[in-house]
Amino acid sequence: MREIAAAVAEPIGRLGGAFMISREAKAYSTEVGLTGWAPYFRGRFGVLGDVDADVVVSAAGFFPAETVREAWEAGAGLSATDAADRYAVVAHDFGRRKLADFAESARLAELLQLVVDGSNVVGAPLFAGWRAMRLPEDDRARAIQLAHVVRELRGGLHIVAVLASGLSPLEAVVSGTSAILPDGEANAEYFGWPRPYPEVTEDVRRRHADAERLTDELMAPTFATLEKTEADELVALLAKAERAVFGPRT
Repeated sequence: MREIAAAVAEPIGRLGGAFMISREAKAYSTEVGLTGWAPYFRGRFGVLGDVDADVVVSAAGFFPAETVREAWEAGAGLSATDAADRYAVVAHDFGRRKLADFAESARLAELLQLVVDGSNVVGAPLFAGWRAMRLPEDDRARAIQLAHVVRELRGGLHIVAVLASGLSPLEAVVSGTSAILPDGEANAEYFGWPRPYPEVTEDVRRRHADAERLTDELMAPTFATLEKTEADELVALLAKAERAVFGPRT
């Protein structure tokens, strides 16, 4: 199942993450009266509860601690539970809009649900938190929320894989690519890492590739609940949904 994990990594990353930079997310930020990173951190990490910022740092992984603490505490007036609930609605509204013409959302959600239900939460606190969130009845909204839940699983396991491969979080950011954000140093700057950035040497690139392979291996058991035909169907449906949301690749 490692091949399946690798095949779905990018579409899951895009489908499960795009709502965070959508028009719906901007409207949510305005609604709750927060700016900068604050609405993102209160919304995405609100499933952890009203905890100290260090707890959020431990789950965020690839953000500098200063960025996390400043944003988390700036949103302290909004309860974590309320923020997470409202952020889930952002995902739902995004799904309804972007998958409006995608006729297979119910089957996609069904397959993603099998994956989510059969996964282990160890090492992935955000996955555990988001898996516990109530799912909407609407197929399109549910498909996006479940894609996000699987994305959080891969994200948590990727942090584990990066550290196991001997990379620092900053090295991982400057040497990597993103499904929905700028790559490399532009991403590091966007996340709030101060310069100068470490050199991306051949050794760093090798370790980054090792981390990606290890992430795929750690994700493989997640898809063991699927029959081979179901796994192939999931790959195909994710590709179709990705095209529905983002258009054909150029």
